[in-house]
Amino acid sequence: MTENYRGCYDYLSAQFEQVGGYEFYKELFPDNEVYGMNCKDFSHPSAVYLYRGEDQKLHRRKMYDDTWEQDYMDFVERNSLTLCSGLSYRRNKNRLEYAQRMNALIFDLDGVGIGELRNLFLRFGGDPERVRRLPMPTFLVLSGKGLHIYYVFQQPIDLYPNIKIQLKSLKYDLTFRIWEYQGTSQVEAIQYQSINQGFRMVGSINDKHGTELVAFRTGERVTLDYLNAYAKPENRVDVNKPFGPSKMTRAEAKEAYPEWYERVVVNGDKRRKQWDIAGKVHGDDPYALYHWWLRRIGEIKGGHRYFFLMCLAIYAYKCGVSKRQLRQDMQRAFEDLQMVKHENALTEDDIKSALEAYDKEYYNFTIADIEALTDIRIERNKRNGRKQEQHLQFARGVREVKAKIGETVSGGGRPSGSGTAQVRVYEWRQQHPEGRKADCHRETGLDPKTIRKWWDCPPPAVRFEAGHITVRVRPSKELSDWLVDALQDKEQK
Repeated sequence: MTENYRGCYDYLSAQFEQVGGYEFYKELFPDNEVYGMNCKDFSHPSAVYLYRGEDQKLHRRKMYDDTWEQDYMDFVERNSLTLCSGLSYRRNKNRLEYAQRMNALIFDLDGVGIGELRNLFLRFGGDPERVRRLPMPTFLVLSGKGLHIYYVFQQPIDLYPNIKIQLKSLKYDLTFRIWEYQGTSQVEAIQYQSINQGFRMVGSINDKHGTELVAFRTGERVTLDYLNAYAKPENRVDVNKPFGPSKMTRAEAKEAYPEWYERVVVNGDKRRKQWDIAGKVHGDDPYALYHWWLRRIGEIKGGHRYFFLMCLAIYAYKCGVSKRQLRQDMQRAFEDLQMVKHENALTEDDIKSALEAYDKEYYNFTIADIEALTDIRIERNKRNGRKQEQHLQFARGVREVKAKIGETVSGGGRPSGSGTAQVRVYEWRQQHPEGRKADCHRETGLDPKTIRKWWDCPPPAVRFEAGHITVRVRPSKELSDWLVDALQDKEQK
């Protein structure tokens, strides 16, 4: 049992009612479907949870109202890994596209000890206009080294498409409020999560810390208006806007986006269009953007490892990478991420969970979403409406003009010496085709982040080193034979 867990448990148990897992989820999901009902009008969307079976694999199960008591004892209580979100679904799948209602908005706050917990209670409730005030939660759940903060709604929120987007903004806003380093958390990096995030269930065991997840009732059910009051106006949820408004008429859309109009309106093809980036970046690589994200793995901090894998699945889906290839790449990335220090170990189950994002429901994840989840800065293209070729021509023209009038010209190429590490990694891999990143680190002394960055990146074809130009070529068979013969003649002499 961790020191944080013990301190928080003593503090909460002295003041608040502890709620058992069975009762907790009956209160959270009071309108689950009855087993065998097969409600086709979706009037009884049900919770869906994951549990670790005897085969040590995760299994998905619907939370039926009439069998929950026995199911809880069989599948959740004392189980080493169970996960459940605050949403109810219209199918036996916990994907966001099937989510019909939000029963609770849940936050995960890591690194909470007795000091941080006391600070939270100083901020819970009160005037939302005051600095650092937070809404009073319905439940607090001890998760191991942190807290799960539950806001259970008086009436579940219907998850229309635009409401999902608005709730995501609300959750990000409140996450920023709740998570304060050295105030409410011992962890510096804020961890943003989707509204569909699953959390370890009350009554199960956190196998990473050997602690039971216990819940305490700290407040009442809440309304959406109550939570909105603590968020910035632009991040509040308006239930009167269930669908995103169109910004132009159909005639304007036809003129502005003729390709889209032909595909969607004329031909009736409403499938999301995948990104066609073949030949646009890094030569002829059709998956350049996906590979670019893979190379960002060296920038990931401990608390964002899972979300890197999740976003990898999103990029794979966007770019048309096969799920088979994604699994292979994710396994390699998993091995690299295990080298990143963090108190919580990354597990194989995290891979399975991240693979769920290989789905059309996550297609519209924005750059801002990915930045928030992974804490990786993504530079935006600043082309001012120009195509890439036009933009590059313009940039080169500006550089030439600056050079002619005597201004200092910066950029335009790779910084001096930047390719050295890349070459060392490449050459080491050539010499050790079966070698591991850990071996490369031990033999070269290069930083692990550098190794991960350049692991799958051959050096550029043309390099400038120590005043010399080095050109990488692919020799013909005739040239190869000539080189072999020449070397043999030299050895004989």
